[in-house]
Amino acid sequence: MDWPQILDLWVASWLATFPQIDFNARRSWLTQHIAELEKNGAVTLCLTLQPNKEIVGFVVINPHTGWLDQICVGPQYFGHGYGEALLDIAKNNAPKLILLDVNADNYRAIRFYERNGFIQVGQGANTLSGRPTIMLEWRQS
Repeated sequence: MDWPQILDLWVASWLATFPQIDFNARRSWLTQHIAELEKNGAVTLCLTLQPNKEIVGFVVINPHTGWLDQICVGPQYFGHGYGEALLDIAKNNAPKLILLDVNADNYRAIRFYERNGFIQVGQGANTLSGRPTIMLEWRQS
């Protein structure tokens, strides 16, 4: 796994969404967070462009619980269908149920999930920032 490329992509994607937050300072948090998730059964899956194997996005999903912790597409690839492709990868790994939290003010992401069959099932707060979140779920129909 190319962690430097994944971390660069994650930082760029989040900075494009919330430029006021210092996501560079959260690189070590993400590395530790994903390692902990993987210890508990999650998998990190990357979508790459051939032939140079550039990572355009990645998803972190626990196939056993359906918890989708991260889905990330490089900002230069927003709107090109890679988010849907990553969501399809997540659905193939957790085919009955996917659960996630999304920042309540991340309107682009909320619209994306709703277009892809997710419904709101609750509210919460981001553990790092305290920002309000919306809990979403997708169930196989």
